[in-house]
Amino acid sequence: MVRTKLPQGLPTRQQVLDFIAAADEPAGKREIAKAFGLKGTEKIALKALLKDMAEEGLIDGNRSAFHRMGGVAKVTVLRVVDIDDGEPVAIPDAWQPDDGIPPPRVRVKEQKGRAREASLKVGDRVLARTEEAGTGWIAHPMKKLPANADQLLGVIEFDGAGKGWLAPVDKRVRNSVPVSDLGGAEAGQLVLAEPAGRSPRSGMKVTAVLGDPLAPRAFSLIAIHKHGIPFAFAPEAIEEAQAAATLPLSESHREDLRHLPIVAIDPSDARDHDDAIWAEPDGAGGYRAVVAIADVSFYVRPGGKVDRDARKRGNSVYFPDRVVPMLPEVLSAEVCSLKAGATRAAMACHLQIDAQGRVTEWRFTRALVNIAEVIAYEEAQRRIDSGEALPHLQHLWGAWKLLEAARHARDPLELELPERRVVLDQQGRIAEIALRERLDAHRVVEDFMIAANVAAAKALEAKVAPVVYRIHEPPSREKLVALKDYLATFGRKLAMGQVITPGLFNRMLKDVTDEAEKALVMEAVLRSQTQAYYGPRNAGHFGLALGSYAHFTSPIRRYSDLLVHRALVDAYGLEQPRPHIGDLPPTTGLADRDRADLLRISEAISMTERRAMEAERDTIDRYVAAWLSARVGEVFDTRITGVQKFGLFATIIGLGGDGLVPISTLGAERFGYDEKAQRLVGELSGVEFGMGMILKLRLAEANPLTGALKFEPVDVAEGVQRIERRGGRIDGKPKPKGKYIAGARGRPANIRHQGKGKR
Repeated sequence: MVRTKLPQGLPTRQQVLDFIAAADEPAGKREIAKAFGLKGTEKIALKALLKDMAEEGLIDGNRSAFHRMGGVAKVTVLRVVDIDDGEPVAIPDAWQPDDGIPPPRVRVKEQKGRAREASLKVGDRVLARTEEAGTGWIAHPMKKLPANADQLLGVIEFDGAGKGWLAPVDKRVRNSVPVSDLGGAEAGQLVLAEPAGRSPRSGMKVTAVLGDPLAPRAFSLIAIHKHGIPFAFAPEAIEEAQAAATLPLSESHREDLRHLPIVAIDPSDARDHDDAIWAEPDGAGGYRAVVAIADVSFYVRPGGKVDRDARKRGNSVYFPDRVVPMLPEVLSAEVCSLKAGATRAAMACHLQIDAQGRVTEWRFTRALVNIAEVIAYEEAQRRIDSGEALPHLQHLWGAWKLLEAARHARDPLELELPERRVVLDQQGRIAEIALRERLDAHRVVEDFMIAANVAAAKALEAKVAPVVYRIHEPPSREKLVALKDYLATFGRKLAMGQVITPGLFNRMLKDVTDEAEKALVMEAVLRSQTQAYYGPRNAGHFGLALGSYAHFTSPIRRYSDLLVHRALVDAYGLEQPRPHIGDLPPTTGLADRDRADLLRISEAISMTERRAMEAERDTIDRYVAAWLSARVGEVFDTRITGVQKFGLFATIIGLGGDGLVPISTLGAERFGYDEKAQRLVGELSGVEFGMGMILKLRLAEANPLTGALKFEPVDVAEGVQRIERRGGRIDGKPKPKGKYIAGARGRPANIRHQGKGKR
């Protein structure tokens, strides 16, 4: 509290205001009375004074903590409403505006070094200590609060008494909550709701009616609202983007590459095209190549309205039915997109690839390109396989064979991670859900992009320029110990004293010949990996086995790449003469604030990337659940992907739908949970359920609103229930030794033995 000696006796209004403003802790009636030495009837007079000041609009709050009207309490609960340049912006959670007074916006100062931790996102609530700074307020979080009072996305339901309830669409929120204000919403409608008052008994009030939760396009809408993804551009940003789209391209200040047959190879359903490639033999066993990338930095100026919106998004978010772009469509889908037959501004990465596939030289220019063709991966592969490919496509494959050889030499991590693809019909309904086929055409583009990304990082390092690295650190010791313990449960070793490299994991997988066991080991290796992130201090890319790596090739959809482009503009003098847009300067390089503190924006875009991944994954889960809702009762081949003491998590093979198998469905026998081995073991029968195991499971539930699936064994329960609980005997026979995998019948007498020496 305030240390200065205050005049004793009933304070004036101004003295109360000065005391509240100077206090470094909550200033309530008790603290004010103590500071001014009030006793007896003076405390009663103070109470009346504070009431009068509140009615006069001088202060706000309650008897335990007052603050200046329009201000913020010293310690209060805040709700994050925006992310501005990576910094959360919050308002008082219990703010009740009077006469239309908007809530004060408080900048939340998170602790440094949280790039890989769960940062605050829109909708989060925190208990924070606040202080006034300049003309605004800042807050220092004390702890994050539960999300039970956050805005909720859910479906309106009515009980038998006609009372409204909100059934949340988030599968982590198990219980429905009462609705006190429907806001015109009807049964079955998807709504956004928030607490109607400070007490939980106040219920929820509907703030927005979003419509039919099972209608086409609803699943992505749910994810957008749930994860707080910005989806509407400010009108000023749209206006600025339209003005930028009309900028003329200077032929005298750009390298003219329009004569080269550069091609863009993309998914057939790609919404934008920000990369294209070309190669030709150099006559010495190697290739000259160009990786042309959309020159977004020419159109999006640092500090502008489009730039501010792009920073908040951090990246585009791709859903089966829509894309939430990082940039307004006039840029992302039009003038920046490398469309066939149109002159486009590009940042060109020139590569010299030697006969061993090593990139020996690189240079960066700003160029003009005219894409010869946009080709789908499948069509490019078909032409190569059929011998119909023209020379420029054949040259790309030739250069790639060299890059592929160099890739194998450095031995990056090779994990087979299938990707689900949702195909919609013209009405937005699900036509098909399948796993994407992995073609050489995908690898061709991928290896060219990796080469350009490495070149960008090394080019900036050569100039001692700022770099936003894409960082993937080696597995932590804790994760390696867990992996070692897990592998030991089925006879495999991981020596902790050796240098851990991606190649070590590759050899481990190569040594496993049994496909079921390989899937199990692959899952374990994947779990041991750290999450990639962005940062200004290089720590290498473990998975790709690269010492320096940056994202350069997708500036339409990733802000990280735009920062790398701007750094290259500065480092290599690639500034372009361009007219002013409004009050913005013509610079296309890094903003001063980014050059001075890349860590801040790196942490922000790492967070938005995680947010996008979660939203995309949630949406795919909902589509899969909707697709499967008509197939409840069917039996599927599944693979166990997770084991907990309460049950199993299993994935449908070939489809990817993830669901829970409750332990209660495994039968009457008690199962012990082996955490190190990640398996459930029957205490009498020895039946095991472990990671990677293949089971036939019946789909019991499929909830499209939450994306949750529930499975039950076909007849494992029947087999377990037959166990005779006498001396560990099964069906009248002694309990067998060794490791058992439950098969279709589920009974130990009918399952495959995998004892030692039988691998």
